[in-house]
Amino acid sequence: MHELDRAIINTMQGGLPVCDQPFKEAADRLGMTETALLWRLRHLLETGKLTRVGPLFNVERMGGAFTLAALHAPEKNYDEVAAKVNAHPEVAHNYQRTHELNMWFVLAAETPEGISRAIGEIQDETGCEVFNFPKSREYFIEMKLTV
Repeated sequence: MHELDRAIINTMQGGLPVCDQPFKEAADRLGMTETALLWRLRHLLETGKLTRVGPLFNVERMGGAFTLAALHAPEKNYDEVAAKVNAHPEVAHNYQRTHELNMWFVLAAETPEGISRAIGEIQDETGCEVFNFPKSREYFIEMKLTV
């Protein structure tokens, strides 16, 4: 990996400033132009070295909700069930597991009622019972990996 890419990743893990031109300010901290930073980030995304560049919001503080959910998808039509689940805009990400509940996914919605609605729709569309595992407690672990 190019040394500049390492510096970009290590610096940006600390967050982007909240301002009119966050990428310009980040570029200034790195001693480069905003255009060059955006090009490098696009390259890192396109080559798979990064999977995402963007903010993390606490949806609950904004009136929204999120939850961890799981279901059992029959192996013979697992991909079909996954496609139906993933078609919902509330589904943030989805993981296959070797467990009776073999599909786990995170739901995020603008309101707590949106979670219930999405779960109901997924159950209706897939014919699979969805198990809701809302968090009972939250812990913040700031994890930064030096590249």
